[in-house]
Amino acid sequence: MFAYCLFCVTQRCKVIAQLMEVQGASRAFSPQIIRKQRKQGENIERCFDLLPGYVFIYSEERLTDYKKFSGINGIVRRVGKQDDGYELQGPDLDFAMRLLEKDGVVSSMKICRLGDEVTLEDPLFSGCQGQVTEIDYRKERAKVEFMFDQNSCSTWISVEDVKHLHKTGEEQT
Repeated sequence: MFAYCLFCVTQRCKVIAQLMEVQGASRAFSPQIIRKQRKQGENIERCFDLLPGYVFIYSEERLTDYKKFSGINGIVRRVGKQDDGYELQGPDLDFAMRLLEKDGVVSSMKICRLGDEVTLEDPLFSGCQGQVTEIDYRKERAKVEFMFDQNSCSTWISVEDVKHLHKTGEEQT
């Protein structure tokens, strides 16, 4: 299975993913995360964009004809290196394959305190380290900043599956 990623206009991600499947991709989606949200005094679970603007594409065959991407309203760029045929490699490929295992939907994860260096325990993010940048205690969620595609990304996650790191980078129990 080959994995690719597009960076798109956030409002067009779902439409672009559908178009990629119509054009022959085995699977395409904009990853979602289930988060708690407060509504009428109760915490409910809803899906939100995990990585706003990213669409992951999976294909049984290597993509060599990139004309299918041209002219699609909302695609900003292909993620990856042209030398690699824009195929995801290394940690980005591992991340994409774990997303595929979850069919693009991630359940809630735990977090700690503002400024904490953490390792996200959810299998999707295994080994991914980030920093807590904001916390919404009422909705029981936190914003974690981490690296993807050699860029700093952040996402809001529920406060459930995280290991603290010591300053030396060792995990704390």
